Amino acid sequence: MIDDLIALSAGASLGAAVTSVILFVAVIVNMLDNERRLYMDAPPAFMMPVWPLVKIVSYFIGNNLPVNYLAKIDAKLQKNGLSFAITAEEYFSVCLVFALVFPAIALLPLASSGSVDPSILIILALVGFIIPEAWVKDTRRKRDVAIIQTLPIYLDYLSMCVDAGLNFSGALKQAVEKGPAGAMKNEFRIVLRDINSGQTRAGALTRLDQRLDLKDVSVFVSAVIQAEKMGSSMRETLLIQAEQRLDERFQRAEKMAMEAPVKLVIPLITFIFPLTFIILLFPIVVKFLEQGTL
Repeated sequence: MIDDLIALSAGASLGAAVTSVILFVAVIVNMLDNERRLYMDAPPAFMMPVWPLVKIVSYFIGNNLPVNYLAKIDAKLQKNGLSFAITAEEYFSVCLVFALVFPAIALLPLASSGSVDPSILIILALVGFIIPEAWVKDTRRKRDVAIIQTLPIYLDYLSMCVDAGLNFSGALKQAVEKGPAGAMKNEFRIVLRDINSGQTRAGALTRLDQRLDLKDVSVFVSAVIQAEKMGSSMRETLLIQAEQRLDERFQRAEKMAMEAPVKLVIPLITFIFPLTFIILLFPIVVKFLEQGTL
């Protein structure tokens, strides 16, 4: 009877402690300021389970980091097109939270087995810290592919609008309104915002080139700036750029098609050829076994 009371009181104490921690975290999360994310996109799905912890760490630790360090992180996020999804403070907090959560999750089964290897916890912490960086690189790769694919479409829109009598800014506005959604649309929208805020067209396009750091975009920006300086026809420049981008797109597709047989060699040798030989040789081996030859 006493043992049951002790177990019941221990369970009630544990439940009360867990409830208190949850309520404490909820109160802190509600106290945090959400206005900084008012005009931002939602965080990535893989961050949502730990987002309350990210907000707490960002509020108490991220906001107190050195300004130069936060500026470097913010520049990296802007260059990779993620400044509207996560702030520099939140990015650092995500890295720190994953570095702590991964070892904490693995610590429970390791502790129950009675053998806790510190090297495993260190490796898991490093993996958790690197995961946000891998997400940034993967997002940059997908964005670059999307920009390269949609840039010729926008160049066609720009050339048609300029041919219809609009200037470059008006043509860019029409292309952003009518063009396909994606990274290229967002980047051209930023160019329009920079022009409307008082920057020169060359300055806004130069910033676009610096953000994207892609060869196709660099060639397009250089051609438009050169045409503006020399006073040449913007329509002809945009038409030439659109044709060149389409030709390069077809060349990349042909290159990928020619590389496909080479890339299939390893799967053929590793998986398909051995299975084929097993299927062909199995009846022969069975026949030799029945005859007693083997």
